[in-house]
Amino acid sequence: MNPFEYVNPSNLEDVPGLLGRKRGRQSVVIAGGVDLLGELKDNLVAPKRLVNLKALPLKYIRHGKDGVSIGATTTLTEIVSDAKIASEYPALAQAAESVGSLQIRNVGTIGGNLCQRPRCWYYRNEEFDCLKKGGARCFAVDGNNKYNAIIGGGPSYIVHPSDLAPALIALEAQVTVWGSKGKRNLPLESFYVLPSERLLQETVLQADEVLTEVFVPKPQANTRSVYLKFNERGSMDFALSAVAAVVRLEGGVCKQARVVLGGVAPKPWRSEPAEKALVGQQMTDAVLARAAEEALAEAEPLEHNAYKVPLTKALIQRAVKAIV
Repeated sequence: MNPFEYVNPSNLEDVPGLLGRKRGRQSVVIAGGVDLLGELKDNLVAPKRLVNLKALPLKYIRHGKDGVSIGATTTLTEIVSDAKIASEYPALAQAAESVGSLQIRNVGTIGGNLCQRPRCWYYRNEEFDCLKKGGARCFAVDGNNKYNAIIGGGPSYIVHPSDLAPALIALEAQVTVWGSKGKRNLPLESFYVLPSERLLQETVLQADEVLTEVFVPKPQANTRSVYLKFNERGSMDFALSAVAAVVRLEGGVCKQARVVLGGVAPKPWRSEPAEKALVGQQMTDAVLARAAEEALAEAEPLEHNAYKVPLTKALIQRAVKAIV
C-alpha cells in the first residue's frame, strides 16, 4: 500500500476543494471503509489523499411528517435498529439487515453502500486490466460470467452490488449531493448510470461531489414493501438476484407498484413492464407470473448465468405474494 495523505475536514464546505484537486485515483472519500479498504489492499486504487467524512455531521436518522432523512455516514446497524424504519419502510430495514455480518453493518454506512464499486472478480483482480479500470475488454463476456449481468449489460457486464439501492429506489428515495456548486437533489433512480453511459463510474457524481443524505418519502396508506435476496451462501454474501417491491392495494386491487431488481444489471434495475402488469389487477398467481415474465423479457444471459432468469422470476412472485 502506497503512502497517502489523510484529511479530516470539519466542514462539509471544505470537501469539494479537497476532492476536486485530487479526485479519481488521486483522492477518495472514506466513511466506513468497508469497500475502500478492500480496493486499497487489492491495489485497485492508490490514492494520494483520503478524505475522511466521519467527523462531519452526517450521522443521523430524522423522522418527519413527510418521510425520513438519513445522513450518509449513518451505519446499517443504526438503520436496522430504528423501529420506525422497520414498521414504515420494511424493505429498507430488510435490505440493510441482509448486508454482510453484524461487524460489517456496525461500520458500513448507507452512503458507502450506495456508492460501492463493482464486485466482478475481473475488476477486483489487479492482474486483469478490464474495461472498468480503463482496459480494452470486458473479460466476463468470454470468461466466467456466473455472477454478471443479464440485463442492461454492455460494454461492461458488472452488476451493482448494493442491497439498499433497489429497496430505496422502490421506495422513491431521493439523495442530496454536495459539490463546489452547492447541493443538488435528485431521485436515487437517476443517481446511477449504465456502463454505456459512463464506463468508468457507476453514478453521476462529479469529481468534487459527495453524497450527503438520503430522503425516503412516507408511503401512502395501504402501501407495503419487501426486499428479498438470494445469495449463494447463507450469510455474508452478495446477491445473485434480489427484488424490492412496493405495492399499494385498495380492495384487493393493485393501485400502484414499483419493482426494482438487484444483482442482475449494472445498476439497480427498475422494471416498469412488471409494474404495469400488476397495476389494476387482483394479485392472483397468474398476474404475478405474468409480471415476472414481463420483468425478464429483455434478459440476455451470458454463457454461465442463465440461471438468474428463472431465479429472478421466482423472487418477483414471492416478493409480491409476501406483500399481499
